[in-house]
Amino acid sequence: MKCSTLCYIEKDEKYLMLHRTVKKNDVNKNKWIGVGGRFEERESPEECLLREVMEETGLTLISWKFRGIITFLTDKWETEYICLYTADEFAGELIPCNEGELQWIPKKDLLKLELWEGDKIFLKLLEEDAPFFSLKLSYNGNKLLEKYLNGNPI
Repeated sequence: MKCSTLCYIEKDEKYLMLHRTVKKNDVNKNKWIGVGGRFEERESPEECLLREVMEETGLTLISWKFRGIITFLTDKWETEYICLYTADEFAGELIPCNEGELQWIPKKDLLKLELWEGDKIFLKLLEEDAPFFSLKLSYNGNKLLEKYLNGNPI
């Protein structure tokens, strides 16, 4: 089991997205996701969020919100608990990311990208400004088999 953060940084009706193209053995290979990563020892979710955003983007978050928890299950990788955040205020300038290409994508165009199927569910919840949620997503390869929102099948 591992824990990580995932952040969708917002500016001008766009999210900063990371096209994961660099790592060879990457569960997110060729997918577009927000920025974030695994917790380090003794780190809180917020400490992990701030460190990972800085490492991947060069940005310092000023305003962020904890939006939900995602339980991510696959047949090929260990269970991952993902703390999902959005951020709407930051300082600094973007730097190149060693995990792929960073790009500001209009929210209206997100579903045109190569995303995990379950990401479309939580991106819709974010867009609707849903209250804090728990989303469980079970995959076989790239195929979404089960999805639960706040303990209920959807």
